[in-house]
Amino acid sequence: MRVYLLRHGQTPSNVAGLLDTDAPGPGLTPLGERQAEALPGAFGDRRLDALVVSTLERTRLTAGPLAHGLGLEPLVLDGLREVEAGDLEMSSDRADHHTYVTTAFAWARGDLDRRIPGGPDGHTFLGRFDRSLEQIASRGWEDVALVSHGAAIRSWASARVSGTDLETIEHTPLANTGLVEIEGDPDAGWRLVDWTSRPFGGAHLTTLQADDPTGEAVEADDPTGEAVEA
Repeated sequence: MRVYLLRHGQTPSNVAGLLDTDAPGPGLTPLGERQAEALPGAFGDRRLDALVVSTLERTRLTAGPLAHGLGLEPLVLDGLREVEAGDLEMSSDRADHHTYVTTAFAWARGDLDRRIPGGPDGHTFLGRFDRSLEQIASRGWEDVALVSHGAAIRSWASARVSGTDLETIEHTPLANTGLVEIEGDPDAGWRLVDWTSRPFGGAHLTTLQADDPTGEAVEADDPTGEAVEA
């Protein structure tokens, strides 16, 4: 089967640089709405058998124009929700952002016991995302668009999809409505087809907002002790 892992459109919390992962979560900004409205045209004549969203409101709103255009009712799965921020929830602190994102990528490196402070470890997050993909595959669909979240998509794909480059994904932002296209199934495994870091609807929908916690590049420290973007 083919799965399109699509990050939701821009939210006010993305703009404000907040680790906002609780349900139901924020809606979309005007830019986020335009990003969502561009999706039917961006998918074009690609076949889609189903749409799947998480339990957070921003994924439902992002999928709305596509669902309307295709006449599909999205399936809602809680396992596709964002990596819970735990004690870091609603933080705008850069150190907290770094802790959150580097923990999610540590899971892809095999350190599944590492835990978001007050939140999940890698066993919990990857397990629930895996189970959601199993549920989707069990329905027999061939082509599915799945609307999820920045850290969730990047962490899961880095850990589970062959052909991905962990270092590149870790240090490259995934814009709102960025798209990861994969093929395979839960038994045989997943293979990367394409990774679109910019908005799928086009580069004109990109924001210059740099402090977007779950989609931003991981930063490293240079020898002078200043943070630098990798």
